[in-house]
This record gives sequence, structure tokens and C-alpha cells, in this order.
Amino acid sequence: EAEAEAEAEAEAEAEAEAEAEAEAEAEITLDELILEEDIPPPGEPDLIAVPAAFVATDLIGSLTRPLAPEIDESSPLAQLISSEDTLNAARAELDATLIDDIDEQLLPIFIEESEELLPQLSHDLRLLSEGSDHESVLQQLKRTLHTVKGSARMSGAMRMGEAAHRMESRLVEAVEVGPELVSRLEGDYDLLLALFAELTEPAKPQVDAVVGTGAVPVVPKLLAAAETDNKTVIRVKSELVDQLVNQAGEVAISRTRIEAEMLMFKSSLLDLTENVARLRTQLRELEIQAETQMQAREKEVQEMHASFDPLEFDRFSRLQELTRFMAESVNDVGTVQQSLLKNLDESSAALLAQSRMTKELQQSLMRVRMVPFSSVSDRLYRLTRQAGKEVGKKVNLELKGGRVEIDRGVLDKMISPFEHMLRNAIDHGLEGVEERINKGKSEFGEIHIEVRQEGNELVLLLKDDGKGLDLARIRQKGLDQGLITADQVVSDNDLCHLIFEPGFSTASSVTQLSGRGIGMDVVKNEVSNLGGKIDVSTVAGQGTTFVIHLPLTLAVAQVLLVKAGERLIAIPSVMIEQVQELKSEALARLYENREQEWMGQRYRFAYLPRLLGDAVAIPEQKRYSTVVLLRSGAERIALHVDQLVKNQEVVVKPIGPQLARIPGVVGATVLGTGEIVMIMNPLALLAQTAQITAQMQQGTDINHQAQPTMPEQLSTAPVVMVVDDSLTVRKITGRLLAREGFQVVTAKDGVDALQQLHDVKPAVMLVDIEMPRMDGFELTRNVRVADDTKHIPIIMITSRTAEKHKKYAFELGVNAYLGKPYQEDELLGLIRKLVAESQG
Repeated sequence: EAEAEAEAEAEAEAEAEAEAEAEAEAEITLDELILEEDIPPPGEPDLIAVPAAFVATDLIGSLTRPLAPEIDESSPLAQLISSEDTLNAARAELDATLIDDIDEQLLPIFIEESEELLPQLSHDLRLLSEGSDHESVLQQLKRTLHTVKGSARMSGAMRMGEAAHRMESRLVEAVEVGPELVSRLEGDYDLLLALFAELTEPAKPQVDAVVGTGAVPVVPKLLAAAETDNKTVIRVKSELVDQLVNQAGEVAISRTRIEAEMLMFKSSLLDLTENVARLRTQLRELEIQAETQMQAREKEVQEMHASFDPLEFDRFSRLQELTRFMAESVNDVGTVQQSLLKNLDESSAALLAQSRMTKELQQSLMRVRMVPFSSVSDRLYRLTRQAGKEVGKKVNLELKGGRVEIDRGVLDKMISPFEHMLRNAIDHGLEGVEERINKGKSEFGEIHIEVRQEGNELVLLLKDDGKGLDLARIRQKGLDQGLITADQVVSDNDLCHLIFEPGFSTASSVTQLSGRGIGMDVVKNEVSNLGGKIDVSTVAGQGTTFVIHLPLTLAVAQVLLVKAGERLIAIPSVMIEQVQELKSEALARLYENREQEWMGQRYRFAYLPRLLGDAVAIPEQKRYSTVVLLRSGAERIALHVDQLVKNQEVVVKPIGPQLARIPGVVGATVLGTGEIVMIMNPLALLAQTAQITAQMQQGTDINHQAQPTMPEQLSTAPVVMVVDDSLTVRKITGRLLAREGFQVVTAKDGVDALQQLHDVKPAVMLVDIEMPRMDGFELTRNVRVADDTKHIPIIMITSRTAEKHKKYAFELGVNAYLGKPYQEDELLGLIRKLVAESQG
């Protein structure tokens, strides 16, 4: 019995080993299955050798679905071309005959692999259409399609697997490579993309950025790497990246606020330095006066205390003791002031280092938001194929600079307008095949797209080699719509830009692609809303070129801060062509002519506060006034601003739907001081003003309170110069006059006042008497001697109210004499009277 049991156990073990060996021989991995390839020999297109495991899997799958029909050359699927109707028909046929049985575990692996294989298919199809080495390209296409087919069926994507199988069969049965085969293959590829899109919508993870790579959207293979090696790549949601960018912007705003406070602190310290120096001077004078008095009393003291030795008698009075104490206090204040200056320098250096680190952090986060322009290349190639076939034209699309990165937000907002321009280039720009051949051109129309980075701008160029814009037809259409007049001299460049007017179209018929009278104005508006500009040029018979300038990112923008009255406005730097500093005579001529000419171009003139609806603001009188030349497309404007503040990189904040509807508002930002500043487009404001003015002239809106018309001649606010060595007096008097509408200029002494008189001629001067370097009397004498200043009224305000000082002042030519403290009403009355007399 024992021997029988041993033999039974041995037989069982042998059977188990045999079963294990059989299972090992039959085992096959997914990678081996995908890489398995056996191209059938000629004459046997339907025989494909595959592993037994795959046959079993396919048989099991076939039990749960109807059998696929044989390929019929007369079926719509066999005649597939890249059009929406045919694509929908082919997809409907697959939906009717096949049912997907998705394996949830294998589907992510298939999606990951397909996102690499499908772009490779698109690339090979382009090589095939361009006439590259057909044999090698065909082999690569067959290999890629076979892999896609096997992976799709293994993951349960039966419809996509069948579509890949039919595309592969078309390649195998192809006798020769020609345009017809390429067209059918492109239709098959579009069907693959459509089916793949259905699979990725529910399955693709919500991940839009990969920190450390700058790739957006993320490639799923990187997701797999993130799960196994989280030291190099991590998964981050796009919302979190946007939040981090905004927080970095807030840090930059806080730093700017600290810098502003540091500047104010430095200015106060400089004032303290001047006051300490002045206090030292005054204290020294006091010590000299005390010593003089002591020496004057020396003889009297000697007579009264003749019995005392001079060394035995303390001749210092209480006054001398106080001067010594004050000298020590002044030295202590000077020591504190020096320490504050040292701390200020160290804080400024630390703030500068923190600024560099913040800038690097912000740029790193911005790179995460960037995507290469080539991420939409397949979309543009497909659009070119579809549009070309719909209008019966042969089109080649060449893309250059696809590696240039652009902000995801800019790309998302710009891709639809750019596609519209591409359709227009195919429909309007390119000629038909016969017409091109008759003109001696290639039967294939060429469209060239170039992307490049210039500074902080992204430049998109779209060029075709078609017939160019019909300027004569555009001019006639402009006359019909009242955009131009018959006697108006319009350059070819200005005619080209008429296509951006709302409702402008020269199409003779309405098609699926164009002719509805909308489109290019929307393109221009989208570009303007992004803070960019668009330009167009054309050459008859050679083609048309569009050039779009866009910001690299929407989160950060370069702006020019200017003053419009008391209001601070930001203008996008991309619009600025030139900044001019004009003398008062040239500025007055500019107000009279209402236009400025520069580099052969004419710029309409406007005063910025008027465009903002401010009818009260008056330009300040300056030696040089600032005029900014702006351009967006064909529109140009010469803008007079009250003050040029600085050029600054700002964080753009959302403005909401209410302000977004206001013409001219591009965005908003927050400065370091906490002040909210609007980012404006003055060209849009000028167009709005012109439109309202035209409506009022036509009487269509009589009761509408339109923005006031701009002044026909230059007028400036009266300037009052305050000359006083006291900082407190200068500030208090300056604020009083500014509230009353006067332009205030301050000087700390007579020398400073004479220097400023070269730049500005005040209507009235308020002068103190006792000042360092040059007192009020000497200043008055110099003002009355010079021919260009002797007419300026002078009001002397001083604490010296003695009659002899007053008499001497009037002898020098002072118009009025007031004592401190003065009465505000009396001073303002005198100023207004003297200003009226001087203007009269």
C-alpha cells in the first residue's frame, strides 16, 4: 500500500509539472503581443499569422459581438475621405456592427501608447503626401497600424481596432501610392482620431501640467513615471498651477509695496539729513552769538570781581550750557540718522535679492503654463486637409517654429481665430488648381505658418502664395459701407485693414467656410483683448501675409504707467511705438493740427483725460510735455499724457463681466501701493468717442451725454511757485493751492528757484525772505532784471513784518507783502487777482 501511494504521488507531481510547462509555453505578454507582426505575403491579403493566445482572445470577443462585414469597395467606408459627413457615416457603420468591451485595467495603457503612436501616424502620412521614400514610409505605417490594432483589441476598443485593421488592409492592397490613396488614408486617420477621442474623454486623468518638464497637457507616459519615480516628475492640476502663479504675483505686488515704502523712507531720511545740517549751522551761529556776548561782558566781570583769578571764576552762563547740550543732541540725532541710512542700504540690498528670487520663481511657474505651438499642429493639418477638399483645392501646409512655447491661456483663446484665418486663406487666398496652372504656379497652394519669439512677444505669421487681396473690390465695398469717401486718399495698407471692419466681406456667395460678413473683425477683437495687434500686407498675384503680435503670457504683462489728470492708467507696452518730449510751442501746434506725423505715418491726436471723459483736467505747464505714439494694426494715435510714470511688469487681474463690456478696458492690475489700475487701450477709446460724436452730429442721440470734444487749443493750469526753505511751509501751501486747481512748483531757496525758472514760467511766485544760499530780496532782484521773468507777479510771505523790510521789498518790485501766519482767503484772493491781471 505504501508503494502504491508513492507511485500515485509521483504521477500527480509529474502531471502538475507537465501542466506548468504547457502553461509557460502558452503564456504571452501584452508587449510581445503588440510587437508581434507578420505581414502577409502578396496574394494572400486576408491571411495574417498571429499567436494562439491572440486568436483565442479574438474568438472570445467575437462571441459577444456580431461578425464584422467584409470590406466592400462600394461602401461609404471604403470611399472614406476627410469630410465631416463621410466621417460621421463611417463612424455610424462601425457603431452599427461593433460593440466596445473596454478592459478598465488595459485601457490606460492603451491610451498612453496611442498618444505616442497616433502623432507618428500623422507624421508618416505627411511624409507620404510630400513624396518621401514610399517604401520605408509604408512599412512604418503598417508597423504602427498593426500595433494600434492589436492594442485596441486587447483593451476592448473593438471599433478602433477594426478601423485600424481596415486602414492597414488598404495599405497592404495598395498597388501604387498616389493622391487618391493618401486622401483615403487621411480619412481613415481622422476616423481613428475621432474614435480615440471618445475613449479618452472619460478615461483621461484630469492633469494639465507636469512640474519640471513644462509640458501641458501632460503625456500619460509621464504619469506612469510619476507613480514609480516621484523624485523627478509629479502630477499637478492646472488649477493649482494657476493658483501658484497668482500667489507669486501677489508676492511681487507685496514686494513692490515694500519698495514704495522704502523709497518714501529714503526721501524722508534725505529731508532729515538736510534738516540736521541746517540745525548744525543754526546751532553754530547761536554758539558764536553766545561767545560774543560773553566777551562783551568780560570787562564788566573783571571790574566786579577783581580779587578773583580768571581761572577761578566760571564765566559760562546758562546760555552757553544750553548750547553745549543742544550740540550733543544734534550729534546724537546725526548718529541715529547715519544708522538709519546704513540700515536702509542693507534693507535695499536684501530687497533686491528677494526681487531676483521672486522673479525666478515667477518665471519657473510661468514655464509650467507654457505649451509648444506644435501641440496644435495636427489640428491645423487636419483643418487644412478638410478645407482644401471641401473647396476642391490642393493645399500644402508648412509649419515652422513649432517648438516655440506659448501660454496655454493665450493658445486656447487664439486657436479658433487663427483657424478662421487659415480657412480664409484657403477659401479666399488660394486659387483653384486650373487657375494656378494657367498662372504658371504649382497646382498645390502653399500656406506657411511661422511662430517666433521676439522679446516678450509671440509673433504668428500666416502667409499664402495665392492671388492676394482684391484692393479694388475692397475699396468699392468700403465706399458702399461708408467707411471711406470717394475723394479720400487711402493707401494700400489702409485698404487692407478695412477687412477688419465689422460686417465687411467681399465674398460674392455664402459658403460653409466664409461669406457671412463676420470673422476678421472678431479675429481683431480677440487679438486686441489679448493685448496684441494684427497687421496685414498683400502683393497682387503673390499672396497675403498676416502678422499677429501676442503676449507670451496672460498672467504677467509689460505696461507703461501714465498719469491722466490725477488718475493712473496702464497702457500695454506692445502698443507703444514712440515716446516724444515736446516743447510748449510744438505741443500747441499739435493741438491746432489735431494730428502728428512720424516715420511717414499720420497719428490722430488726443488728450488722454478727454478720452476718459474728464472735461475738467487741464495739462500742466512743463518745459517738455510727453506725447506717446500708439499703434494697433492700422490704427494710430498720438496721446498727450500728463505724466510718464514708469515702465513696469504687472500681474494682470480678472476684471469681471461688467468692466469687460466697457470699450477700451483690457484688464486691471494692483500696484505695490494697493492702488487698482486699469489697463486701457486708448485706440478703442478714441474709436468710441468718434462714434458717439458722429451720432450726435447726425442727431440720433441728442440727449446722450457724450464724452466732451477735445480742446482746439492748448490751455494749461496757472502755475504758482512756492519758494521757502521750510519743508512744512512748502507742503502746506502746496496742498492749499493744489486743492484750488493751481499747478504748484516748489523751491527750497533762491538758487533752486532761478534754476526752475528756466523750465517753467509761473503765473505767480510766493517768496520767503530768509533762505540759505540766496534770500528773497536777492531772488526778487534777479527775477526783475531778466527780460523773460520780470513780468512775473511776486507775493512775499515772511515773518519780518517791520516797515523797513516791507518798504525795501516794494522798492525791489514785489507786488504784495504778507506776514506769517497768513490768511488763506487773503492769499488766494491775491493770487487769483494777479493771475487774472497777467492773463488779461
